Formats: sequence, structure tokens, C-alpha cells
Amino acid sequence: MSENEPTQMIEGRYRIVRNIAEGGMATVYEAVDERLGRTVAIKVMHTQLAQGPHRDQFVERFRREANSAAAIANPHIVQVYDTGEFNGLDFLVMEYVHGVNLRHEMNVQGTFSVRETLRVIAETLDGLASAHRAGVVHRDIKPENILINDRGHVQITDFGLAKAASQATLSSTGMLLGTAAYLAPEMIENNQATPQGDLYSVGIMAWEMLAGKVPFDSDNPVTLVFKHVHEDVPSIATVCPDIDPSVASFIAHLTARQVEARPANGSEAAQELRQLAAKLPMEAWQYRLHVESADAARTDATAPALVGGLVSPETAPRQSSGTPPEPPTAPTTAFNASSAREDLTQVMPNPGNETTILAKTGDDFDQVLAAEDDAGSPDAKPTDGKRNKKPLIIALVIVLVLAVAAGTGAWWWFAGPGSYWSVPKPDDVTCKEDTECSLSGADWATYESTLKVAGIPYKAEKQYSDDIAEGKIVSASVSENNAVVGSHVSKRHNQQLTVTVSQGVHMVTIPNDVLDTNSANGKDPLSALKKAGFDNIKHDDSKDEYSLDKPEGAALSISPDPGTTIKHNDEVTVTLSKGPMPVSMPDVVGKTKDEMQAAFDELKLTANITEQFDDKIAAGEVISASQDAGAQLKWGDSVDVVVSKGPETTVMPNVVGQQYDAAAAQLKKLGFTVKKSAPLGDITHVVRIQSPNAGETVRLRDENGTPTVITLTVV
Repeated sequence: MSENEPTQMIEGRYRIVRNIAEGGMATVYEAVDERLGRTVAIKVMHTQLAQGPHRDQFVERFRREANSAAAIANPHIVQVYDTGEFNGLDFLVMEYVHGVNLRHEMNVQGTFSVRETLRVIAETLDGLASAHRAGVVHRDIKPENILINDRGHVQITDFGLAKAASQATLSSTGMLLGTAAYLAPEMIENNQATPQGDLYSVGIMAWEMLAGKVPFDSDNPVTLVFKHVHEDVPSIATVCPDIDPSVASFIAHLTARQVEARPANGSEAAQELRQLAAKLPMEAWQYRLHVESADAARTDATAPALVGGLVSPETAPRQSSGTPPEPPTAPTTAFNASSAREDLTQVMPNPGNETTILAKTGDDFDQVLAAEDDAGSPDAKPTDGKRNKKPLIIALVIVLVLAVAAGTGAWWWFAGPGSYWSVPKPDDVTCKEDTECSLSGADWATYESTLKVAGIPYKAEKQYSDDIAEGKIVSASVSENNAVVGSHVSKRHNQQLTVTVSQGVHMVTIPNDVLDTNSANGKDPLSALKKAGFDNIKHDDSKDEYSLDKPEGAALSISPDPGTTIKHNDEVTVTLSKGPMPVSMPDVVGKTKDEMQAAFDELKLTANITEQFDDKIAAGEVISASQDAGAQLKWGDSVDVVVSKGPETTVMPNVVGQQYDAAAAQLKKLGFTVKKSAPLGDITHVVRIQSPNAGETVRLRDENGTPTVITLTVV
């Protein structure tokens, strides 16, 4: 890694593996969370931004990304695990997604089929629906922020521009943040980010997937964004003439220029797409526009649209690297022993601080010197001159002895036993001969007293251990090397003995709220247990169950119970919810209300029942339902059902004795057709006979919907 990149370990927990990507604000690394043993992605702010004049705004964006993503629980949103600051640089720890982004797939494929496009759009809308329900607007939906994992599913990332819908306006710097090809008109014109703006970006993305290019094209990002304001997005059918009209209509709905002309939010758009998909014929799913090349020249859809700008800060100076100074060299003694008699004097070090000198002395010494002098010259004879050499030789021998003694003392102090402490043997540890003697298992309190008495510098670290009892020594080291009895701790290099002391077996507690789906632990119980410290979690997918009440991924049961404290490596068994079970809509039209209700109860569906009169269908029978038979639903879904009240009837009023015109008006108001009969002439205009008679219950219409005829006889 370069000097401007973080060190190999962040916060003593995240080990950097490799650089994944470089962005305008940050660098993304693959890393390993050593504490939880999982691969993560870490986004680290660029140094120049952290030191620039707009640091606070960029830090706020980082923290907003963490808060926005953390507030959303959805499998199509990249999860944020942690956030912090390292060496003055803010960082985010996120879920590591194995896969590529949608832009990569676009570059490879060129265009997509309707099936591929609608699947990506459906999963994107599902993720945005959760964001919009949480009050979060993404503001930067584009192919670069749509990740396709190795299972082929969408995961939305980069909530750095996201804000609460109530606060989503232009930043105080005056910058229009977003990506030119995907910006909604209201974001450009009214400085307002809305859920519908996210849907507009999704619609542009769908347009590009099907057509292989974005609908508006310009070399100038400013011109491009104003095209979005002043021009309607052309129908996808202009580029894909054989596409199903309902697909083109759906995309047009998402990309409508007016905010109110689009779906209200991600949930509404997703529901519209589901309804479209339920009726789309097979050949429509398979449609795909074939182009000559996926690499055809096109405008860079990722060009950012900026109004205003930032002053580029100077790059921070690189830290210089150096090496520590070499330790002082032990003093040495140089001497020339050419005239010395090495066979006469030996200097031997012993384990103490003394030097033992062994020499031939007295007369023997004189005789030997004389003999060697004579041997040097065959004709020589002892004379007073030669005997006068003896003091000189003795002086040379003494110099030699002193030189060797000085050298030996220096060795002892700077390289020998005087230069280090030896790690002492604990009294409560038994060591076998000719084998290394470990400190493991020794009582730390007792051994610490031994180190203090010996004056050996040390530091103690605590560590959980499954094998070593609490308060006992687990291991020891010197300069990261394993230390045993007799190991050396240098006095010359500021070394110390590091002793790891056992805290006993790590005991952890199952979170009390792990079954509460409204809590953070309840939303991801497996991660919550790992975070708590458990490392023997048993979860069998085949034993997961469908649940009406618990969302997918929530825990149905945990054994032992929440709140239980056990060893970290004890088995914890978890059964998860698969969410509501998929079911098919039953055929209830023509069935009685009771039969319909029984079918719904069996499939755990909810019927929203309304009643209406029907001239053909008997009372109590189902007239219609909002879902067709065979439609894919799931437990807990609601279906609107209309039940017949039968033909509409009324009790005949008594109009005998009334004037004909008044009687006829009264009956017509009830919905009847009135027929006059005057066999004796209409002289008085008074009704004398009515048919049917007063008090009878009469249908207002026959089965064909024709009003019932009432005959009034006048005289």
C-alpha cells in the first residue's frame, strides 16, 4: 500500500487485503474483520478531502451514508456495519458484495432483455421502497451504484448523497450533486429531491438497459441536465419498436417530467410493476433489442453534473520514513601479541564478574624465557644484556593480560550474560530435562512477584482461553518471539517480557432482544450472535419455516433462550423465518361468501369484502375479486372481494286514491316503469287499482336489468 493509504490494520480489527476501487471521495478496500472473521468492504475518505476547506461537508456525507443505510433493512440495500475515524480519515465498514456493478454488465452486454431489465428494476424498486418508507431519498441512482452480486441479485450502494425527504435540497455549497444522465427535472429546477426523483433515475436506467444508451445525449453535462428539464423523455418504443406497450408505458410513467405524474414512491412503483408482470405475455418477456456492438460510442453517462465547485486542496506532504539509529557498539581492545608468549598466559572468563589469569611464574618463568631466547640464536650465550630483556617481556605479557581482560569484560557486559536478563522458572511449573520449559499454566500473581524481584521489565495482556484457567499464564514473548524459561530479555534494546494472562473461558450472553423484529439485533439475528461473541452457531436452512408474523431472516426460535449466558463456543441453535409463504389466488368467483372465506383462511389471505346488488347473481355469492385465480400472493396479502346482495327489491307503496301523475312520479322515483290502464276512460285521473298490490315485495329490475312495470288503473 502507498503512504497515502491506511495501514494494514484499522482500529486493531480490520485487516486491509487489497484496493477495490477509487472514487471521487474515497477509496474502497477489501478487508477482513478479524474480530468476526468475515470479509468486509471499507470506504476511506481521501486525504486531500479530509484536509481541504470543505472537510465538514464531506465528513457529513460520510456519516449520512452510514446513518441512511443503517436505517434501512432490505436485502437489496448494501448493509453498513461500522463507522469511525482513523488517522484523521473517516471510514465506513460495509457488507462486501461478491459481484460487479450494473455498469460493468451494460458494457459487456450492450442491451438487456425485458425479463432481465424488469428483474433488475423490480429488485431496485424493492430496495428503494424500504428506503422511502424509512424517509430516505437516495438521490444518486445510477448503474454504478447498482451492484449485482454473485447470485444475480441487486444490492444498492452509496447512500452518500441520501437525505431525509423532508430535508433533501441542494447543499449549502450550491453544488447540484448527482449524475447528469439520471437527474430528475425537479432536482435541477426546484432544488428538491423526492422519492419520485429516485423513480425517475430508475426509469432512465431501465431505458438505457433496453436501448443500450441513455435517452438524452450531450457532451456538456449542463446541457444534458437542462434537456431533462425542458424535454420529455422519449418513449422507449421509439428505439425498441417491438417492445410490449405496457412495458413502454411503465417506463414512461417512471420518467414523466412532472413529479405528480410519476408513482408516489418505490412501493407504489413496485406494485405497478408486479401488476404489469402478472399480465405480460411470454413473448414480451423475451424481447431484446439487438445492436451491432456493445462498445458503440456513447456519452459518458457517469459524468457528474456540478453547479459551482470546490477548490482542490494541495496534496498532503508524504511522511518521511527512516530507520532507528544503530545501537552503540560494545568497546573492543586491540593489541599486538607477536612478542607475547601465548603458551605462558591464558585469560578465561567464568560465570561471575571476575577474570581468572593462569600464568607460569617465579624461576620457571625466568628459565623458560631464557631458554626461548637462547633457542632464537644458536651461538648466543647468556649475558647480562639478554637477561635485561626479561622486564620488557614481563611488561608485554602484563599488557596482553590486561587487554584480554578488558575485552572479556566488554563482551560480558555488552554481549554476554551482563547484557540480558534470563526468564526465570516459575515455582509451580515442572520442566523436563532437555526440552523447552514453557511458562504456560503458571500462576500469574506469584510469577509477577518473581519478575519484580528480578528487576525484569514486563507487561501483562489479558486474553480469553478455553484451556487455561483464569489468572494463569497462557504464553509469553519477547519482541514477538515466543519466550520460555531461560529466554533472554535484552538490557540494551529496551526489550520487555510480554505475558499473556488467561481471563478464563469467554462467557457471552444471548441478546435479550434478538427475537424482537423491531430491534437491530432482531433484524439480523445471526450477525447479532456473532457480534455478541458466539462462534458455534447452528443454523440449518432446511429447518427454516414460513411465518405470517416474522419477516424473512428474523429468528423464530433460539436455543438457549435469549438472556442466557454461556460459553462462547457452546452450541446456539437458530431457526429463521422464511417470511410469508407464497400461495396462489384461489378461484372464488361464483362461490358463496362462506366458501370464499374458508379458502382464504386456509391460505392465510385477508378478504376486504364489499357487497352490492346484482340482478343475476344470488345473494351471498362472490361477484368478483381484485386478484385473478392463480395470481402469486403470499400469506397475509389482502384481496378485495365483492359479494352479491341479490336483486334489489322494495315494498310496493299504496298509491290507490292518488292522482295518476303523482302516483306515477312516486313509482318512477323508486326505479319502476309505470303503465296506465283506463278501460272505462280517464275522467277523474284517480288511481283505482295498482298491480302489484301495495305491501308486496317487488324486484326493481329483472335479470336483464329491465325495470319492473307497475300498472295503474284509472277512471
